[in-house]
Amino acid sequence: MRLLHTMLRVGNLERSIEFYTRVLGMKLLRQKDYPDGKFTLAFVGYGGESDHTVIELTHNWGTESYDLGEGYGHIAIEVDDVYAAVEELQSRGGMVIRPAGPMNAGTTIIAFIEDPDGYQIELIGKKS
Repeated sequence: MRLLHTMLRVGNLERSIEFYTRVLGMKLLRQKDYPDGKFTLAFVGYGGESDHTVIELTHNWGTESYDLGEGYGHIAIEVDDVYAAVEELQSRGGMVIRPAGPMNAGTTIIAFIEDPDGYQIELIGKKS
């Protein structure tokens, strides 16, 4: 078994693709409209779907926003240097919601940013 993707519903597909590709540096892997279902799927990631877990961005036509609810947590991305990654992501327009620093009650360096729909993304420093 292998984890294939995580799906996020987004209100503005182009804005979300811009964030995940330009700010986070992912690639748009594929995109397809489903007119009969009135939705579009776009898959983004750091590598191909055959050997990487990716994110599926689902845009239901006519829906501009979603209530994220209380159950959703975050997506986590490992980075070499959290402090440098935060600086780089901010320069690309990323919104930092928790600056880089040690996690609560621990020593792992983390930070949080937010995508255009309010989904949180945790940056975790690579373990040496």
